[in-house]
Amino acid sequence: MVLYVRLNYMKNISELFLIFYRYTKCAWRLYVSNFMMMKSFSAGLSIICLLAYNNADAADAKMAKAEKLFEMRCKNAGERIARTVDEVEGIYLLKLRTSKNFDEQFAMNDPYGNDLINDGYIQTFLREHYQLMEIQRQRYPALARKSKPNTHIGYAYVEAVNPADGKRYRYTGRIEQPGLTKPEYSRDYLEFVLDFTPSSNPLPRYGVTFDDISTHEDRLHWIAGSSLKVIDLKENKIIAERIGYMLDRGQGSTNGGRSPWLMAARNSCPQFLLPSASAHQRSQTDRFVEKVLRPAR
Repeated sequence: MVLYVRLNYMKNISELFLIFYRYTKCAWRLYVSNFMMMKSFSAGLSIICLLAYNNADAADAKMAKAEKLFEMRCKNAGERIARTVDEVEGIYLLKLRTSKNFDEQFAMNDPYGNDLINDGYIQTFLREHYQLMEIQRQRYPALARKSKPNTHIGYAYVEAVNPADGKRYRYTGRIEQPGLTKPEYSRDYLEFVLDFTPSSNPLPRYGVTFDDISTHEDRLHWIAGSSLKVIDLKENKIIAERIGYMLDRGQGSTNGGRSPWLMAARNSCPQFLLPSASAHQRSQTDRFVEKVLRPAR
């Protein structure tokens, strides 16, 4: 009876054939395998096949709805830059990234904007961070072959409020060679050092912030939305914004150690570079900000 009702709602002959094929293939295998033991038991398992198909069909319907919603969201995605600014020395981070989200469906902490966190997030905006990366790339041929030349420049300083004490600090970077004074280090070893001091300077003119713009409906379908803004703090105007969305086609599956939001980066708008989309999320904030606020060299 259940099968009869479902067949009355089929839209075309190809879908009808697919249902018949799935059901009969599963039911026949189970019937044959259990025929010698108990016919009634085998018949019961054939009903399980039908129920399994119904579950798969429901999952397909949910995925189709998620795809349609994602397609609609992507119509509003992209980068919008009203104006650019040259020779920018430093910026103000209105928010710091302090956590990552790999699989929490309803945690509104902007998984699309996934980046480094805490001090790592700050250093992605500093020029010495990228200078060290380029030095290492040139120093080690194997690394140079595997990586592309650095396109980031970075800023002379970054200012932000430290969540631990609520005070504003100015952060700067430097490259040290500890092996010159510490024998436990190789002599040619270089490292990045993040310095910070309380700031009494006027607030930098330009600020950067991010928000999770997902709706509850988005998250029900494993869609995450993000807004990244560059703001002229003097004029209190948004001068650039990037809107992005991503969809986990696995719908939250964690089978095999899968991380839903990392996998979702492979299906995003604007699209992160493939095949390592989640790796391309790293330093994405600075990558966009430098298009708008061009660092002084």
